[in-house]
Amino acid sequence: MKNNLKVERAIHNLTQEELAQKISVSRQTINAIETNKYVPSTLLALKIGRAFGKPIDELFFLEDSD
Repeated sequence: MKNNLKVERAIHNLTQEELAQKISVSRQTINAIETNKYVPSTLLALKIGRAFGKPIDELFFLEDSD
């Protein structure tokens, strides 16, 4: 699964730390999601979507291998 979380953060002028605080996770979690080392739970993906005011399918994308 891929995501455009880093792009959305830039658009909203948020650091990893600021986004992490908004959704009550660590900055390391945001970093791991952005670098595709961690797939967020449904709950976490929904929180991220809410933080950006977007549905999760605009933030996260399935790859052919998924």
